[in-house]
Amino acid sequence: MESFYALALIAGILVALVLLLLIATNRNSFKVEIPPDVDQPSKLRLYHCVYTLVEVLAKNLESLGILKEHILIRLIFDGLPACRDSKLFIKDLHFDEVPVRIYLPRVPSASKRRGVIFIHGGCGMFGSIRCYERICRYIARKSDSVVVSVGYRLCPEYKYPAQTLDCLTATVHFLKTAENYGVDPGRIIVCGDSAGGTFTATVCQELVNRRDIPKIRAQVLIYPFLQGLNFNLPSHQKNAFAPFLSRERAVHFILKYLSKDCSMKEAVLAGSHVPESMNLKYSKWINPELIPEIFKVGYKPPLPTSFLPQVHKETKELLKTRLSPLLAEDAVVCRLPDTCIITCQHDVLRDEGLLYKQRLEDNNVKVTWYHVAEGFHCALGFFGYGIFSFPSSSKIANHTVNFIKGY
Repeated sequence: MESFYALALIAGILVALVLLLLIATNRNSFKVEIPPDVDQPSKLRLYHCVYTLVEVLAKNLESLGILKEHILIRLIFDGLPACRDSKLFIKDLHFDEVPVRIYLPRVPSASKRRGVIFIHGGCGMFGSIRCYERICRYIARKSDSVVVSVGYRLCPEYKYPAQTLDCLTATVHFLKTAENYGVDPGRIIVCGDSAGGTFTATVCQELVNRRDIPKIRAQVLIYPFLQGLNFNLPSHQKNAFAPFLSRERAVHFILKYLSKDCSMKEAVLAGSHVPESMNLKYSKWINPELIPEIFKVGYKPPLPTSFLPQVHKETKELLKTRLSPLLAEDAVVCRLPDTCIITCQHDVLRDEGLLYKQRLEDNNVKVTWYHVAEGFHCALGFFGYGIFSFPSSSKIANHTVNFIKGY
């Protein structure tokens, strides 16, 4: 028994030394700015450090040829499985070969229910149906809706744009077959967070001209990524070292999602991937001057940068509407459904939601905007974990439910 404890102690010391070595050799990765007015700053700092440690460990394991980086991070994203829910009938199905999980309230309804298509976040590389189990159950119960969670294929196993195409396929299938699940096809809402918000916006844009299927009634975009043109907006500067999704991490993950060389990160951050003609064309939509003054405190215009044609050639997808729906033409934007946009103050992507809000309103689309002053990117991912969650997680969930109940 004594030898067992001795071995356990030695193993613990070795693990501690390895962790300390990882922290020491990757100090820049642990740089984070936790604002005093963010949700539960001490807890957030702890969670961020744990996540960063896992990320650093994953990168080292990949460099040693032991395990791909995204595999370990996916395990963290998936979280713990949820307990049984007696109020819902839950079933795994396939919509035209796309895996989905459907949540149907067990209580009979006198009329057809609304439907909600939920598209999870995770940069197109992480996340899963299981990861968002708690929020999907909550939406189904609290709004008395039939919820469909889309398990789209992830990269790098499946290259871009497989993720968007899966979401589009699942949405079209549900619009066509809604009545089979007791859903009114005229009351279907598409909802997504982070990259899921990107896919939601893209799906809604790509379906505006379809006349063979019912129209989407509304969309919910929760701290979405909406443009790859400008990474120097006020929120990019203010939240450059925000927890979970820093400015550098955002571009790193986007390049990985597109299967591009991450060494181009600095050029993209500087804006060297965008020709001047394109900057001029889209300045009417993507411009710090369009951000309300209250969100521009401390903002400094970036220094001029040189255009790099080779970087532009390699990253053209960043400037296409499928990945940057904020760049869609007015002829498309004006036909979009009612929209709910949820932004968080301490989020590098905050201003993208604000700019899309402005574009929609300029095109006479009805917009409901909720801003979570103490919120941060990924807050929704902690929803449903009791004391391990955050107040802003519940606020985002409740804002989403309240909007959905209006339809």
